Amino acid sequence: MVLKIKNRDARRIWLDAQGLSKPPTGDLDIMGIIKSLGFVQLDTIRNISRAHHHILWSRNQNYREDMLNPHLANHRTVFEHFTHDASIIPMEFYPMWARQFQRLGKRTANYARYKAALKNISPHDIKDRIREEGPLSTHDFKTELIKKKGMWNRPPHKIILDQMWYAGELATSHRDKFIKYYDLPKHVIPQHIMNKTLSDVQQIDWLCTQALSRLAFGTLGEIQRFWGAITAVEVRAWANKNPAKFHAVEVERANGDWGKAMACPNIVERLHTCPAPTKRLRILNPFDPAMRDRKRLSELFGFEYRIEIFVPAAQRQYGYYVYPVLEGDKIIARIDAKADRASGQIIARAFWSENGMKWTNARQNKLDAELSRMASFIGMETVVWQSNDPINSRPTRILK
Repeated sequence: MVLKIKNRDARRIWLDAQGLSKPPTGDLDIMGIIKSLGFVQLDTIRNISRAHHHILWSRNQNYREDMLNPHLANHRTVFEHFTHDASIIPMEFYPMWARQFQRLGKRTANYARYKAALKNISPHDIKDRIREEGPLSTHDFKTELIKKKGMWNRPPHKIILDQMWYAGELATSHRDKFIKYYDLPKHVIPQHIMNKTLSDVQQIDWLCTQALSRLAFGTLGEIQRFWGAITAVEVRAWANKNPAKFHAVEVERANGDWGKAMACPNIVERLHTCPAPTKRLRILNPFDPAMRDRKRLSELFGFEYRIEIFVPAAQRQYGYYVYPVLEGDKIIARIDAKADRASGQIIARAFWSENGMKWTNARQNKLDAELSRMASFIGMETVVWQSNDPINSRPTRILK
């Protein structure tokens, strides 16, 4: 018989797999969190806190923003590369990334903008400078834009630097004020890790099995999208060759429909031992790994979400940077909030409870408490409700 996983159980297993079941307290183990998640997405936007910091803080609120870079720059316990986006990845996963370097390096080398950039600067010249001068950022080079207009336009040296980074010919040495510094891989990746090689088949097997372990259950598409380092064809071929490495299951969606999926080998144990998520309310980042696969998010939680940072202001349904609000195993609301560091405030600009959710004083108090914790996290002193406080018009809340 095919194992059937009810929707509430599916949500609980998923949240537990994402480190969101337990209260975000206790001893802080940054590397333990990163390894458990598989990677942490990087993002430039500092609305309240950048995505990578917010994601780690959501798992343990003893985390602070200055704690991650030493793992990249000094300890060399993580490296930076591309999953579905730029991410921090455990250093021990580096041997499984060889195919990703090859895939993305070949793809980006075929771009017309890369071929045009080669007329202005040579990859050999870039490597020679880094070899002689040490880690360099894009600001250490100077080339003129090929085209003067365009949101994503980059100067030739930046295009070449990025292609070499995608191809694994350069590695991220460190970041300073979020500016990336490039270095030769031999100066960044420990030698014993660089010397470890795996066949393409071994890399695909690892990527599929490790994705499924972190998903707990998922479709072929969800396994493929997890790392973004394998194709749909490769995932299907892996599944056909390795039926003993997963269980066939059916998962109930939020709308009551059932869908076929694959589950990790210990799914029965996880189903029976998975704890009920804490009732503590959490404001999650839009790029949180529990939120980023919007199709999975919709099917499990009935929560339709998109980030509207690239949507013209007049066309936004909610706001520029809106955070999902999690309580237990339900997403109960969304909030538009931002930090104003000049005034030392977090400003709650707008709030929406989800359909069918009764917004009580108890929930409002939990939301206030989470906003206060977020303010402390980034060193803000006050939280200000700017507009539609869901309960009443609250005054400025003084935290210190």
